[in-house]
Amino acid sequence: MGHPPLEFSDCYLDSPDFRETLKCYEVELDRTSKFLKEVIKDGNSVINSIKAYSLAVQKFSQTLSVFQFDFIGDSLTDDEINIAQSFQEFAGLLQEVEHDRMMLVQNASDLLIKPLEKFRKEQIGATKEKRKKFEKESEKYYSQLDKHLNLSAKKKESQLQEADELVEKERLNFYESSVEYVYQIHQVQDRKKFDVVEPVLAFLHSVLTLNNLTVEMTQDFMPYKQELQLSLQNTRNHYESTCEELEELMKRMKHRSQVCKMQSFLPMEGYLYCQEKWALGMTWVKYYCKYHKDGRLMVMVPCEQKPTVKQGPTQLTLRSCIRRKTESIDKRFCFDVETIERNGPVTFQALSEGDRKLWMEAMDGKEPPFSLLFAVELNEIGFKFVRKCINYVEAKGATQEGVYRTVGSNIQVQKLLNAFFDPSNPGDVDLHSIDWDVKTVTSALKFYLRSLSEPLMTHSLHRDLMCAAKSDNLDSRLSEIHSLVYKLPEKSREMLEMLIKHLVNVCSHSDENLMTPSNMAVIFGPTLMRAKEETVAAMLDIKFQNIVVEILIEEHKKVHKTSSHSCAFFYRPVEQILGGKAFFAPMDAVML
Repeated sequence: MGHPPLEFSDCYLDSPDFRETLKCYEVELDRTSKFLKEVIKDGNSVINSIKAYSLAVQKFSQTLSVFQFDFIGDSLTDDEINIAQSFQEFAGLLQEVEHDRMMLVQNASDLLIKPLEKFRKEQIGATKEKRKKFEKESEKYYSQLDKHLNLSAKKKESQLQEADELVEKERLNFYESSVEYVYQIHQVQDRKKFDVVEPVLAFLHSVLTLNNLTVEMTQDFMPYKQELQLSLQNTRNHYESTCEELEELMKRMKHRSQVCKMQSFLPMEGYLYCQEKWALGMTWVKYYCKYHKDGRLMVMVPCEQKPTVKQGPTQLTLRSCIRRKTESIDKRFCFDVETIERNGPVTFQALSEGDRKLWMEAMDGKEPPFSLLFAVELNEIGFKFVRKCINYVEAKGATQEGVYRTVGSNIQVQKLLNAFFDPSNPGDVDLHSIDWDVKTVTSALKFYLRSLSEPLMTHSLHRDLMCAAKSDNLDSRLSEIHSLVYKLPEKSREMLEMLIKHLVNVCSHSDENLMTPSNMAVIFGPTLMRAKEETVAAMLDIKFQNIVVEILIEEHKKVHKTSSHSCAFFYRPVEQILGGKAFFAPMDAVML
């Protein structure tokens, strides 16, 4: 349906497939820029050409009708489908009223032209600047790498070390510019869904309400306008929640520790230089190589194609892999591979010493190193903490504007958690004894839920829940989510029902606190659900996580209805709930 997501991890490999996908986004960016330029031109024509109004509106409607949104991912929400069809709806409306003479309001330029010009200048312009930086850093890095790989191994160790540091610096600069470029591309792709549609919607509203349209036609447009405004607001809310998660992921991916972590598993594919012998001598040819462990198969795609000859990929079946000693060849980072297809060994040159080690580990079947993260489990103290937080919020903050959306002080939240989960006397805290700020309590509750080693709605059911949320049939969504809820572990179901029942109560005061089920779902979607692996694709699915939580809140009675075929939710005394001790990471490790 749309372009595949650009993963930050792909920036490190910089594979041909990554470059090809990046090119598709760049083409789409140019197409969007040209489209905006055309819309701005046509909008000015409408404003400035009153006498030719009918012709201008017709052209404008045609421009809108031919544009199709390209979305990231394989499924769209109902709101995104509504937005995707919005330009066609606008075009049909304009064609219907084209025969009527209209007068535009004086601020039409402020409603339409300036926002689109701002988006084109600030968003698309910023993306083009990131592109220039990416291309510049790419050229610098590969130029430096070529020089680096041609260094003689007989150079002094200090010179070689200096050369290693220089190429590593260029590599990190290139990787950082690549990550920032990918992040900016996702930003402009997401923002255009509302930053482009909203000005057009505002302009059309002024045309329809302030000029000589009939009352009947204006009334006919109002329900669709309200529905589209709701879709735009929901999409904006999903964007804001996704953007925050995406930015955090980008920052983590740029950190040196994450680069080192990627080095432990990414060189299953990457660039290698292969020594090839010819009748008149020997040369080194650059390949993009992929090694498949199961079949011990190395696939080599040449990167330097001759203009007259199109060379396909080469496949080699490995027998063994041996490190090449430095004194045996005047090149660094080399290793020999024995293959079934060739009589003699094939010599490869990796991009660095670490790169060579990882290639050899992969070919020898060694497992890459990994680190085990801490675990936070549901237990008696955790249930007690959540119940006390819920009781406190319902007693003092259920009607407070922005409850759960506003964030408390990290220091105060940490103080509350440390007091409650003190190993010497866990759970012995009366929240009412100290006049805690409501947003401190709500932030502590969210922090606890996000600190669980496995999310409340579990990793194992995450994919099924995403598929259910993406269903086109509303009844099917509800029934599938209902079924999946009863597949949760017993403690998770208990905690989920207790929490959802509380959120239903809070949302019942939405006239005062402004927290509708949709707004609350934006907060608790990433809190109750998360994919096992943090990827851009997972970040883009946050909007569907929000849909699941919104359904749980809006359809609480149906989802949690007792059935003879399913286990009903129930509460047990705290003393009967068993579990391990909860352990919390530092406050800056988890978003409140």
